[in-house]
Amino acid sequence: MDFPKRKPTRLKGFNYSSHGAYFITICTKNKANMLCRVVGGGAFDAPQINLTSIGKIVEKYILSTNNISNVTVDKYVIMPNHIHMIIFVDNADGMSRAPSPTNEVIPHLVSTLKRFVNLDVSENIFQRSYNDHIIRDYKGYYTKWKYIDDNPAKWAEDKYYCE
Repeated sequence: MDFPKRKPTRLKGFNYSSHGAYFITICTKNKANMLCRVVGGGAFDAPQINLTSIGKIVEKYILSTNNISNVTVDKYVIMPNHIHMIIFVDNADGMSRAPSPTNEVIPHLVSTLKRFVNLDVSENIFQRSYNDHIIRDYKGYYTKWKYIDDNPAKWAEDKYYCE
């Protein structure tokens, strides 16, 4: 049986432990809406995120990543079927403190987050891969920050939207 070839998601030759900011998107398996509900959004009502029990577990592990040396989740949003995060790595030597075969902070962090959430909810809820974007300057950082802020209000137009 021939399997479809997956497009590599990592920038070839880039050290994902180097100092800088990264925009990460992680989707649920089959884009199932299981993490939260977006409510409100009327004329006088800003959209709000109501986390499900699974969404609360995800948030617990996102917040716990700030206990990792030289890593900060600077901004995040949990949407019904995906998560966006801006992760800042302040690692001048570019080496991960966490044991990882690739010795790269971002892949290790995402893998660990997924593994702990899956163990806590007793099933694999995430897609195999994730999307990352290396934030290269302040303008890019601001654009991703604003995207995260605006995501709940634009949920119905989001490319991950499904009912």
